[in-house]
Amino acid sequence: MKLVGIGFGNLISAQRVISIVSPESAPIKRMVQDVREKGLLIDASFGRSTRSVIIMDSGNVVLSALPPETLAARFEEKSEEEVGKANE
Repeated sequence: MKLVGIGFGNLISAQRVISIVSPESAPIKRMVQDVREKGLLIDASFGRSTRSVIIMDSGNVVLSALPPETLAARFEEKSEEEVGKANE
């Protein structure tokens, strides 16, 4: 299981992530509210403004204070490490 940092010492499983999106659009805001009401929202932004919404395959949604581009770069780093280990 590969873990990726999403800010402030929080980690999520890279294999469980479906997408990373910006929280600005109305459909994403509605989705976050619906998930919050169901009790499946994980707020990992530590009170800062939410800059990324991470959608997991378990139905959970994780809020992060890091922008989607930063998170995508961290996921790419993990992918490159996996390729390097497979070639050894």
